[in-house]
Amino acid sequence: MDNITEFETKPMGKLLWQYALPAVASQVVTSIYNIVDRIFLGNSIGDGKMLLAALTITFPLMNIIHAFGSLVGAGSSARMSIVLGRKDVRWAEKILGNSMLLTFFFGFIFVTGGYLWMHPIINLFADGASSSVLEAACEYMYIVLPGMFLLTLTFNLVGLIRSSGYPMKAMWIMVGGAAMNIFLDFLFINEFGWGMAGAAWATTLSMGASAAVAVLHFVQHKSFIRFKRHAWAPKLYIFRNILAIGISPFSMNFAAFAVVAVLNRQLIAYGGDDTMTVYGAANSFMGLIFMLLLGLCQAMQPIAGYNYGARRNDRLRQVYLLTMNVCLMVGAVGTALALIFPRTIIGCFNSEPEILDMGAPALRYLMVFCPLIAFTVTNSQLFQSIDMPWISIVTSLSRQVIFLIPLSLILPGIVYNITGDGVTGVWQACAICDVLGAALSAVLLLTHRKVFRMDYVPPIRKPKKELGPKEIEN
Repeated sequence: MDNITEFETKPMGKLLWQYALPAVASQVVTSIYNIVDRIFLGNSIGDGKMLLAALTITFPLMNIIHAFGSLVGAGSSARMSIVLGRKDVRWAEKILGNSMLLTFFFGFIFVTGGYLWMHPIINLFADGASSSVLEAACEYMYIVLPGMFLLTLTFNLVGLIRSSGYPMKAMWIMVGGAAMNIFLDFLFINEFGWGMAGAAWATTLSMGASAAVAVLHFVQHKSFIRFKRHAWAPKLYIFRNILAIGISPFSMNFAAFAVVAVLNRQLIAYGGDDTMTVYGAANSFMGLIFMLLLGLCQAMQPIAGYNYGARRNDRLRQVYLLTMNVCLMVGAVGTALALIFPRTIIGCFNSEPEILDMGAPALRYLMVFCPLIAFTVTNSQLFQSIDMPWISIVTSLSRQVIFLIPLSLILPGIVYNITGDGVTGVWQACAICDVLGAALSAVLLLTHRKVFRMDYVPPIRKPKKELGPKEIEN
């Protein structure tokens, strides 16, 4: 319990740094799973462009699977932080067990559904792509689909490990899996020549190893929160509480699925397969910066949630402002790198001249307002951490759904009619939506700033009935 009580006693700068380093490392290495695949495949001799385009087509399906993982993982970790702030260990154990039940339920649905309707789903995301690209995308997903379930299981357990006071252990679980993925990618793609199948097997095996280590943490007797028999009993109120918070990151990831699907179709319509290669490369760098921001915000989450539950609103305000300032600096650095070294960044994924020529302006458009993305992500994570899921949903979806999807459907046609270059209209839509999303996020924060006042009392989400005698027993 000592490593939990420091949430309300340790100096905020030291505490955030203690949780930020492992949380950021975990998010960065998570992005490595796909980025490493893209680097090895994109630089394959002969068919590198085709393989990178095929991997880009799988983004929407990967996003929707990740959405279900975040629905349970983010919801359960945020809920655990709040109940630990109220010193309720038994409730935290029930959150662990019930979150596992939800993970298995959703995992069965998306793995089964993916195998049954793989080809129609892939065709839906990339109508107009060449047959070789579509077949390579299906080959990758057939192998990696079970691994995606293992990844969602790992995300859930790693978030709970961090929320229960073991940030460094959570980091090393993710770092170990990413290191294994890099080694296996090199072995399977470069040495064995397995191509797309090699990338998929490397990812799947690495995810399995991380999931196994995460499960072992909650079996060990020295762990603060462990699997208990009582925790596996399904409780509707716990399901409801987990999903109520998790709906925000789920919506954000589901929106990412919709956005990528729309952008893929628009890019293919106006530019063909090469634009998919460009988008895969540019989106990889943008995703890496986004993972840095998300890692910082996830470091804020257990601290904010605990102090919110403990009614330490002064420390809630401290951790929010500190996280916001750091995220804005990270966003500014990402923008500077993209504006100054765009060809170098794109060249890491594919160095063919036509890809570099198209990729440089694309990356600049995607990253020019990155500090504003940092502002939106931090606000969304704050509302998620303090049990305001619907405000978090609106904040999350403002940039992607409310603004980006309509803009990406309308603006490319307008730009094409004026300049004959519809692809640039897609990139411009991405830049404009960052500004509009940040503006709406700022309005929502101002209207809910009462949570930082010392006299604010948060509502308590308890079951409708008091726990009976069997429930009270250990």
